[in-house]
Amino acid sequence: MAKLWKKKYELDKTVEDFTVGDDYLNDMKLVKADIIGNIAHSTMLKKIGVLSNEELLQIKKNLIEILELHEQGKFIINKEDEDVHTAVENFLTERLGDIGKKIHTARSRNDQILLDVRLYSKERLFDIMENVLSLCKVLLHFSKDNEFIPMPGRTHTQRAMPSSVGLWASSIIESLLDDLYLLKSAYKINDQSPLGSAASYGVNLNIDREYVASLLGFEKVQNNVLYANNSRGKIESIIIFAMSQIMMDLSKFANDLILFSIPEFNYFTLPEEFCGGSSLMPQKRNPALLELTRAKANVVNSLYFRVSSIITSLYSGYNRDFQLTKGPLIESFDITQQTLYILSYFMPKVKVNKEILIDSFTPELYATDRVLELVKEGHPFRDAYKEVGVNLEALNNKDPVENIKSKTHTGATGNLGLDKIAKILKDEEKELFSIKDSYMKKIDLLLKI
Repeated sequence: MAKLWKKKYELDKTVEDFTVGDDYLNDMKLVKADIIGNIAHSTMLKKIGVLSNEELLQIKKNLIEILELHEQGKFIINKEDEDVHTAVENFLTERLGDIGKKIHTARSRNDQILLDVRLYSKERLFDIMENVLSLCKVLLHFSKDNEFIPMPGRTHTQRAMPSSVGLWASSIIESLLDDLYLLKSAYKINDQSPLGSAASYGVNLNIDREYVASLLGFEKVQNNVLYANNSRGKIESIIIFAMSQIMMDLSKFANDLILFSIPEFNYFTLPEEFCGGSSLMPQKRNPALLELTRAKANVVNSLYFRVSSIITSLYSGYNRDFQLTKGPLIESFDITQQTLYILSYFMPKVKVNKEILIDSFTPELYATDRVLELVKEGHPFRDAYKEVGVNLEALNNKDPVENIKSKTHTGATGNLGLDKIAKILKDEEKELFSIKDSYMKKIDLLLKI
């Protein structure tokens, strides 16, 4: 198969193996994006007179055939192709001859891969945001079911003050919502069309970059042609960072569940069908799913550092280093989406042991409440603090359910604002589906003959 950069010489096979690496395998994930980008670019070439109507039609039909073959697992990118762009162009050239050779006009593989990754990321970000909202809805249901089930709150891992299962679970929702806002910011930054920047310096043809951006459903053109190429890796790192924050929250969530489900706590019972066993110890039921969630959070964090380290201190313009930012992005999407999905499936099966939680309350948990009762009676806070601190044995146990319900300021155990959270989730879901639907209509239109 011909390489798009073919010279009079052949590349050394050992060098080819080293430089291509597994890039051609990663590019199998980008076939759809490359086809869509090729159709939009070809449509623009027809608009400026490089292609005729008939040539565009033939190119488009064959590109759609490649997509169909890909969906059937019959379009393969070989190592000799190096990348998806070469495989697609070679297919077109074999089918269409000189017409296929025209498709790369005014383009470089530099802006072509930028475009592919942007389009790929748009669709994956839709999925991730949808998965975040799905897990939030599962946790909201869990929070409502357990809103007033008391649970000891902890600081420094030690027993601290009265809390609730509802407070704990809904804290994860609000944290994931902040992650959603990060994802939306990453989506907006990614939502710029780089096509037309070519090899970082534009071309001497009157291409219509705005037209291509509109065809592809981008919010805008990424204006500066040099920055378009310099942003490769940067935008990927922003997206991975947003996912690392999701995974960080899921790690904390998993860690809590591991701790609170051990026999010494027994606040929660994990579903046995989600727990693996030991090959030696017949009694073991291991929270492997939760342990791997912790580990995968560190993997995604390491992928963020890998990409940000690769792009640090590179010279302006294209550098081959950028090739190694693609794999970490794809892997981060896969890990984050899978983890969000499995936890959404897992959480409804977690049992809350209400009586054990109530029985776990002891008088010292009410020490701060007693301090503030004395404050209400007119004692200065510091005097009240000292008085309670030297007389802890005088503290009495209380009704923990009544206690958590009595704390009614915004966000406290008696006023979690779950209805407000439900409205936010509904509004965010509506906005997401609207943006996704608008984008998918653009893509469907491109794929019509």
